[in-house]
Amino acid sequence: MLHPALVRLVPHDPQWAEQAHAEVLALAAALGPNLLTVHHIGSTAIPGIVAKPVLDLMPVVVSLAALDLQQEAMETLGYRWRGESGLAGRRYCTRSDPATGRRLIQAHTYEDGAFEITRHLAFRDYLREHRDIAVAYEREKIRCRDLHAEDKSAYSDCKSDWIRLIEAKALTWRSQRAD
Repeated sequence: MLHPALVRLVPHDPQWAEQAHAEVLALAAALGPNLLTVHHIGSTAIPGIVAKPVLDLMPVVVSLAALDLQQEAMETLGYRWRGESGLAGRRYCTRSDPATGRRLIQAHTYEDGAFEITRHLAFRDYLREHRDIAVAYEREKIRCRDLHAEDKSAYSDCKSDWIRLIEAKALTWRSQRAD
């Protein structure tokens, strides 16, 4: 029987940005011209707030079909290929520490032009620009962790309404900045 995983939040680590950059270089070497860019997203990309110590990266590719043919290249880097994993239009891969099994990286890959790219970047950038909202997100994360410390899935569900509300504001903010 699988046991729910513990939710571990740690203070922001400035090395996360450096680790993300190193992983971008590895992904670029492995995926070649199919890879357009890689964005560091999620809480580890927002300075000053607590986060699960797992890097969330969002590679953007020319073609998901071509990426599917590069599954072995991802696995060679140590990633576990998980396919769409419940989200159409995404390829999800995870990398864990081989010695401890602790998750290190989650790669949420989308094809160029996917709305999910805009959504993730709007949320990240909005929190980076609005310190008060980032602090509120940290409080929400801690509240949900305290309620669901032994169940990552319940923790994620707990904060999802808050995230959706802020994402809507972030998308409006982003579109106003683009005008």
